[in-house]
Amino acid sequence: MDETSPLVSPLQDSIDYNYCQSEASGPRTPGSVVRVSAGSPGRSRERQPLLDRDRGNSPRDPHRNEFPDDPEFREIVRKAEQAIEEEIFPERICQGSSGSYFVKDSQGKVIGVFKPKTEEPYGQLNPKWTKWLQKLCCPCCFGRDCLVLNQGYLSEAGASLVDQKLELNIVPRTKVVYLASDTFNYNAIDRVKSRGKRLALEKVPKVGQRFHRIGLPPKVGSFQLFVEDYKDADYWLRRFEAEPLPENTNRQLQLQFERLVVLDYIIRNTDRGNDNWLLKYDCSMDTEGKRDTDWVVVKEPIIRLAAIDNGLAFPIKHPDSWRAYPFYWVWLSQAKVPFSQEIRDLVLPKLADPNFIKDLEEDLYELFKKDPGFDRGQFHKQIAVMRGQILNLSQALKESKTPLHLVQMPPVIVETARAPQRANKEPDCSSLVGPD
Repeated sequence: MDETSPLVSPLQDSIDYNYCQSEASGPRTPGSVVRVSAGSPGRSRERQPLLDRDRGNSPRDPHRNEFPDDPEFREIVRKAEQAIEEEIFPERICQGSSGSYFVKDSQGKVIGVFKPKTEEPYGQLNPKWTKWLQKLCCPCCFGRDCLVLNQGYLSEAGASLVDQKLELNIVPRTKVVYLASDTFNYNAIDRVKSRGKRLALEKVPKVGQRFHRIGLPPKVGSFQLFVEDYKDADYWLRRFEAEPLPENTNRQLQLQFERLVVLDYIIRNTDRGNDNWLLKYDCSMDTEGKRDTDWVVVKEPIIRLAAIDNGLAFPIKHPDSWRAYPFYWVWLSQAKVPFSQEIRDLVLPKLADPNFIKDLEEDLYELFKKDPGFDRGQFHKQIAVMRGQILNLSQALKESKTPLHLVQMPPVIVETARAPQRANKEPDCSSLVGPD
């Protein structure tokens, strides 16, 4: 790794926040937008009219959702923001151990899933009482010591990044987004401040306009696009056992499954059960000629896979033997089939390219450093584990092993910048995986 890599030397971002706007000529009217030069004496951002700040037009706004490389995603987030302004608030999801929300558009249609950082399973504002009870009654089992706490939203976005880089196309697009809603779980202080500022703006507008923000503070979290007509994999797998799939459709399922294995293994997902990856089984019929004949043409079924719930991945070390967090798909029959030539051709050339691996690490660095508690040392450990996973996966693909054999390989950590020894073997955890 060269000296320009973010894993070797810190990056120093030089951002010039000073900007200058010409003063508007002519008299000002109430409610008009006025931008004040950052260097003007006696002027500060606190005196800038709220109309301009609330709309996010200021280049200083750290909570503005901008995705220049993905205008389609930006448009969906804009629809979510517009719906919240129209008081169509996100709806909390009952399932799960954290505060996650179905986000809707102005028509009430679900368009995404938002998971705030502060409401993660081990976050301070987690609205679900199960984790609080676990922390109170069994503190020794609270949390996962192999993971960085309260970075699940980055793990969700990181899994989507890895999926896009490898062209697996099984993770719904996920990015870090800022949203504010009355239905989110805020502490009492934030809600009192919000009500006080709104009251001040209503009763004494001149005083209210001096506030930096009116309303609840935005929450940072992961925003994942919603996928329609998908069901838990466990539902379809049980059905496929009773009603075997046609050969071609079963081949589709196997190829999609192998992509899930590649993703989960590289990011070392510690929470992959058969209830948090989805399948869409589309068995449609062609009824265009139904009026002229009683025959109906049945089209070949199509299977699509969606890998959701990737918030407990990217560990700083391999799980301990007493809490292994195995991949539950390893007990499926698909895990006993050798990797196909299709997945080898798709993945192996990328994993064998040092420049691809370097770009992937740098993209993950740019993503993970957004967290206020980002620690470079912990990130080094996360990358070391990921490199070890890539090393094992590459070997398994070259030797045409099965996913079951892959997870039985000894865990490896690959350190490239710090330790003189490039690869250190860890204790064999193959006994933690189901029998062949």
